[in-house]
Amino acid sequence: MAKTIAEINKKIASGDVCVVTAEEMSDIVDDIGAEKAALEVDVVTTGTFGAMCSSGVFLNFGHSEIPIKITKMFMNDVEAYSGLAAVDAYLGATQVSEKAGMKYGGAHVIEDLIRGKEIKIVAQSYGTDCYPRKELTTTVTLNDLNQAIMVNPRNAYQRYDAATNGSKRILHTYMGKLLPDFKNVTYSGAGILSPLSNDPTYRTIGAGTKIFMGGAEGTIIGEGTQCSTASGFATLMTTANLKEMTKNYVNAATFEGYGTSLYLGVGIPIPILDAEMAKATAVRDADIEISIKDYSVGRRDRPVIQKTNYEELKSGSVLLNGKDVTTSPLSSFKKARDVANELKSRIAAGTFFLGENTTTLPKKQSAKPMKETNKLPVAGDVMGKKVVTVEKTESFIEAAKLMKQNERNHISVVSKGKLVGIITSWDISKAVAEGKVDTVEACMTKNVVTCSPNETVDVIAKRLAKHKISAIPVIDENQNVIGMLTSEHISKLFTRGKHE
Repeated sequence: MAKTIAEINKKIASGDVCVVTAEEMSDIVDDIGAEKAALEVDVVTTGTFGAMCSSGVFLNFGHSEIPIKITKMFMNDVEAYSGLAAVDAYLGATQVSEKAGMKYGGAHVIEDLIRGKEIKIVAQSYGTDCYPRKELTTTVTLNDLNQAIMVNPRNAYQRYDAATNGSKRILHTYMGKLLPDFKNVTYSGAGILSPLSNDPTYRTIGAGTKIFMGGAEGTIIGEGTQCSTASGFATLMTTANLKEMTKNYVNAATFEGYGTSLYLGVGIPIPILDAEMAKATAVRDADIEISIKDYSVGRRDRPVIQKTNYEELKSGSVLLNGKDVTTSPLSSFKKARDVANELKSRIAAGTFFLGENTTTLPKKQSAKPMKETNKLPVAGDVMGKKVVTVEKTESFIEAAKLMKQNERNHISVVSKGKLVGIITSWDISKAVAEGKVDTVEACMTKNVVTCSPNETVDVIAKRLAKHKISAIPVIDENQNVIGMLTSEHISKLFTRGKHE
């Protein structure tokens, strides 16, 4: 017999509700079947605790004695978007500090507010007749604000791809530190406890659904940005009152080489309306398929190395390319379990009721890529594709001959086909002037600045300027030289563009 959310809420009010976590539900369905489980269980609680970059807070500061229309605002040196109204602002979790950079950002300001710390405010304005003040400096705590409403465009991904690195260098990404040569795999998400994995057809999850969010009672606004239900990568737009949140479920983090993010605990109660819902909430880690992708490929569609699942990932290692590779989570399963249990306790105590979703998530929707009307060329499009290399054991005279024959000022130095250095006409001139007749290895530059064929030319141009060099070898994921990109190539590209 089917139940309704209203009937379940009556059970919550009377104290007769049967609520279990998603972990517990899997065993219940295995033991007694989906039909009986649907009769016995009323609510299944879920939980996730991970980095949710697309998060932030709307803030209202109230009017100062001499009114100001804030056009630029900094909170502990972190800029908040103030192009809203006079004293409203939106602070994004990933905005970094003007002074501290990636060590401190919007997520840290949000956590500091929750912890009751004072935040320094520096505001500017152009001044108007009704808002004559042009500058303001003050300090505020969370209690000083009229409103502090967390509104997150994209939370609680249904699934996450796992990440690995097929290149020869360490990568610093939003999936953490990835070691060279596929030496580690990182992943995120709660698997068996993941909210959207326990309602994969989105029957009960949509606009109006009440959720646990950072310790507060929140609400789903609707589909999140980049929501792709067609591929099983749904996302949610969420909101809750920051003043009701707790430091236990809201934590700032810095990802080395990437930036700041906000770790947030989100839990969704799933009403067991019938046997179909009972079966959906019996999902296990082994049932949730994950792709391991190579993040060394600088493209939107990274290659899938192989498929896996949360059970394998949580075991601590996966078999990748015939080798046991260590896996590590970016999210906390322990904290996800805390979220699910906390939500269970609140429902059982009659302090948390279910919300009826007024609009379900769109079915079979796919996220579109960005429309690029002025697409930037990449290194592979512009580089000199004739590869000229010299072995490190050769005489520098041989390198000089190769330069003359191929009209080059730079030659990549290799050992057994792999890049180990670069030698230039200046290096050879210097060796001759010093009277040193030696091998290429003795003359070359060993710390080579390189690029991949998929990197855009504007990024590489900045790299050339930073290191004060005029050429850069283009290498593939196996450290093989596939071309050379010079400042002349870049100059010709942009000069041509101006005349077209």
